[in-house]
Amino acid sequence: MSSDSVGPPNPTSVRAGMSAAWMLARREWTRFFRQRNRVSAAIVQPLLFWMLFGTGLRGAFTVAGDQNFMEFFLPGTVGLIVLFTAIFATISVIEDRREGFMQSVLVSPVGRWPVLLGKVIGGSAIAWVQAMFFLMLVYLFGTASISSSLLLLMPLLALVAIGMCSLGMIVAWPMDSTQGFHAIMMLGLMPMWLLSGSFFPIPAWNDSTIGQMILGGMMRINPLSYSMLEMRRLIYPEVDFSNAGFAPSSVTCWSVTIIATIVVTLIAWRLVRGSRKVDVIV
Repeated sequence: MSSDSVGPPNPTSVRAGMSAAWMLARREWTRFFRQRNRVSAAIVQPLLFWMLFGTGLRGAFTVAGDQNFMEFFLPGTVGLIVLFTAIFATISVIEDRREGFMQSVLVSPVGRWPVLLGKVIGGSAIAWVQAMFFLMLVYLFGTASISSSLLLLMPLLALVAIGMCSLGMIVAWPMDSTQGFHAIMMLGLMPMWLLSGSFFPIPAWNDSTIGQMILGGMMRINPLSYSMLEMRRLIYPEVDFSNAGFAPSSVTCWSVTIIATIVVTLIAWRLVRGSRKVDVIV
């Protein structure tokens, strides 16, 4: 009987499912480190964005604590690393289906939940390590100072990585074309990143034009905006962001991040469990 059947979980099938999920996660790591161009691109491209945009727009504006653009853009660069990694990690779902590997996993007795768990754990772990490696370089060169807030920054990055990989699974699971996957991810995730306060501040609603109010409203309903703000607080704990145009409390930012991660993961689980037509896509 499949572990997706209704009824109490069988401990043996749960252990088998966890083993299968761990195998899939390890497979993601092995594939990642064998593709050296992917390793370098995931770090170098956001680093170039940070240096080029940060240097070129350094004097464009200042924000809370007299931060320049390079300091302001740092959390957005970390978010971009997680986003790119989620794209590359979940696109393997389409490749595995074309190679026949995914079909062999789906017909196994362990059911479908190990597929989601393994892909999300593998992809988010890669994203988390890359983001932490980038931050270590930032701390090493003195762009930000290491503090006790790093202990909170690590689980926050893990939540964002899990949410992005789950969102990638939602897009990748019903897709049969890598080109279509890239198009949808760029059309959806890139605007989501841009409208999170990563590249420019979220405008205040006081004395704003209609266009700024609409833009500000879109950015305020974006769950990633709350994650980016809290990440900015944790990277620069000495800066007071309370007077910024958009500065909800840390409790609000953590709550929105956790709820959004749970929601997209459940949607991904529902899609993986319920969609059977993708089993025959080749």
